[in-house]
Amino acid sequence: MKNNSIVVTCAKGITPYLKQEIESLGLPVVAETTASVMTRGDMDVAMRLNLFLRTGHRVLLMLKEFTAQNADELYRELFDIRWEEYIPEDSYLCVTSSVDNRTINDSRYANLKCKDAVVDRMLHVCGRRPDSGPDRDRCVVYLYWKDSVCIVYLDTSGEPLSKRGYRKLPVKAPMQETLAAAVIMATGWQGGTDFVNPMCGSGTLAIEAALMAVGKAPGLLRTNFGFMHYRGYRAANWEAMRLEAEKMVRANPEVSIIASDIDPDAVDAAGKNALAAGVREDILFDVCDFAETDLPGRGGIVLLNPEYGERLGNEETLQHTYGAIGDFFKQRCKGYTGYIFTGNTALAKKVGLRPKRRIPFFNADIECRLLEYELYEGTRKAGKCESGTNTESR
Repeated sequence: MKNNSIVVTCAKGITPYLKQEIESLGLPVVAETTASVMTRGDMDVAMRLNLFLRTGHRVLLMLKEFTAQNADELYRELFDIRWEEYIPEDSYLCVTSSVDNRTINDSRYANLKCKDAVVDRMLHVCGRRPDSGPDRDRCVVYLYWKDSVCIVYLDTSGEPLSKRGYRKLPVKAPMQETLAAAVIMATGWQGGTDFVNPMCGSGTLAIEAALMAVGKAPGLLRTNFGFMHYRGYRAANWEAMRLEAEKMVRANPEVSIIASDIDPDAVDAAGKNALAAGVREDILFDVCDFAETDLPGRGGIVLLNPEYGERLGNEETLQHTYGAIGDFFKQRCKGYTGYIFTGNTALAKKVGLRPKRRIPFFNADIECRLLEYELYEGTRKAGKCESGTNTESR
């Protein structure tokens, strides 16, 4: 597998930022879709992608592409793959898939046929077969089947890369880590200026910003990946990559990363999550109304992710909140660049400012926008945190 196709999946709208990350690792971008980027390489390249990518979900190493009209043909083609060279017979196997074939009414049937082909082959060759089930914490095989085209991959991530491992205490409807990283990348922030995140909720945006500021690879936070369970896993290579990544971590960034929320439980959770991520000392947390968040006055970005009435909150009451965000930008954030991440364009109009950019994203199935506002220089006045009306970050 020296120069196989590697597909890295992502959420819709994140492809440009994932492409940027892959290219920054010195890897070619062969193709891209609305929810994936393809590069090439071997298992070591796949391990490197798992370690360093902030915006990717899964790193899929292609094994074989073939055609199959129905489940029987699928089984025969899969049975011919030398699975014994990849999966230990005493391991555990999970099969996932994306299936669009007129002969298949339920993708679970395709998963079953794929699993049967793998374990039957291994039983035939090795005399033993791996256990199987839904858990993705060991060997995971991914099947793509559209019409008659089939591509089978080894999922080298196992659990999705969005599961960094630091979210010990989530609050309601937290932003996914990979989405948060992409949103920060979209602002152009690279850790050279202050980062202020009112309405911080469980702290995902602030934590991802801190990880970027200190140069900490997100894969350093995890101890388990799919690639560790395949035959021929080279632990020494992985440890060398981890050591390389650890040497890139910078202590005590000179910029301020500030996160606030009116909910004390949210701030407590955010602090504990930051501790788990190893960046608790790099973030200033406070309990206060978003409008009273202390700003250092040196410029940078202010990023808010308010409720937008789709899953949480009441749209009528949120109109006041969005108007107050506009006032906060105009009165307290001069010299900064303001950003609002929202899935409700009608509410966004209540801000009362014209956005310079509207960057599309998707939060699950909800079409969202990251709105950018230029806030001109002027007098800035630091405020004290006090009680008021705020909404938790979503």
